[in-house]
Amino acid sequence: MAYYALIMAGGTGTRLWPLSRRATPKQSLCLVGERTMFQHAVDRVLPLFGAEHILVVAPGPYVETLIEQAPMLRPGNFIVEPEGRGTAPCIGLAAVHLRHRDPGARMAVLTADQYIHDVARFRQALVAAGELAGSGYIVTLGIKPSAPVTGYGYIEQGEYLEAPQGFAAYRAVRFTEKPDQETAERMVASGTFSWNSGMFIWRVADVMEEFARQMPDLLAHLLEIEGAIDTAVYGETLARVWPQVPKQTIDYGIMEGARRVAVIPVDIGWSDVGSWASLAELWPSDADGNIVVSDHIGLGTHNSIVFGSKRLVATIGLRDVVIVDTPDALLVCARGREQDVREVVRLLESQGRQEVL
Repeated sequence: MAYYALIMAGGTGTRLWPLSRRATPKQSLCLVGERTMFQHAVDRVLPLFGAEHILVVAPGPYVETLIEQAPMLRPGNFIVEPEGRGTAPCIGLAAVHLRHRDPGARMAVLTADQYIHDVARFRQALVAAGELAGSGYIVTLGIKPSAPVTGYGYIEQGEYLEAPQGFAAYRAVRFTEKPDQETAERMVASGTFSWNSGMFIWRVADVMEEFARQMPDLLAHLLEIEGAIDTAVYGETLARVWPQVPKQTIDYGIMEGARRVAVIPVDIGWSDVGSWASLAELWPSDADGNIVVSDHIGLGTHNSIVFGSKRLVATIGLRDVVIVDTPDALLVCARGREQDVREVVRLLESQGRQEVL
C-alpha cells in the first residue's frame, strides 16, 4: 500500500498583504530563512516519501514557478486546479488522479503555507498516521494548543484508540470552527482539544467513499474528470466541468460528518503563517521588542513589526504597530488587528484595484 504526500499550494495569503499577492502568493516567498514556504514543504516530506510520491495541486499560473522551485519533482506530479473552489474539490481532484495512478494508495494531505520547526517529529507523526489510516481511519494531525487562540478551528478528542509509533490516537468527536474567546479558553483548559492543522491522512478509497456519501454532486463531477485522465480530452473536460463544481471546504464537506475519524495530537512547533502576527512569532525581536526585517532606524519604537523592501524605514515614538513597505503599497496596522488585513484586500477587490492585488 504505497504512501503519497499531496501538497496543496493554491492559497493567496491575503492576510499577509501587501507582501503576498495573487502573482506572488506566500507559498512562493522566502518568509522563513532562504527557502520559500513551498520549498520548506517539499523539504519536509522528501526524505520520507521520495520525489516520485509527492504530488502538488496548484492553480495554473503558479505551476511554472513551483516547478522551478522544486526541480526534483516531475512536472507530471503537478496537478493544475483551474480555479479555487475550496479545499474539498481541490483534494478530490488530487484523489482521483492518485486513484488513477494507484488505487490502493494512502495519501497525506498537507499545505505549502505552514511552518513546522520539529521536522523529524513531524515525519514520525506522518508515519504513525499512515499506519492508522491503513486500518481504515480518516486521520487528522491535531496541534496541541499553546494558547486559547480564536483564529483556529478545534478538534475534540474522544476515546483513546491506540498508539501507532508511540503517538496516542483518539477518536475525533467533533470539529469546532474558530470559537469565541470564552469558548476557546474553556476548550484549552479542558485538555481534550487540539487545533485543526488542516493536515489529513487516509486511504484514497476511504476518502472517495466519504465523497460518495456526503458530497455526491462533487463526486459526479470528479468521476467525469477522472474518466478523462491520460486522454486527449482531459484539458477540455477539466475546463468544462470545473466551473460546475460546488465550492466547499474539506472540513465542512467531509471531516465533520466522516465516519471513523481519528486525531493524533502532536507538538511539532507548528505555525499556519496566516498573518503578520503569526509570522512575527518565527522571527527574533530586538531589545525593544521590535521585529525588524528592513533597513530601519527607530527612535522610541517598541513592540512593532517593520518589514521593508529596499528603502530605509524610520519610525519615531511608535508602539504596537505593523509596518509593511513594498514598492507600490504601504501597510500601517495596529498590532492586534492583523487579521483585518484581509478586509483591506476585500475592499481593494470591490474597488477594482487589480494593480495592487
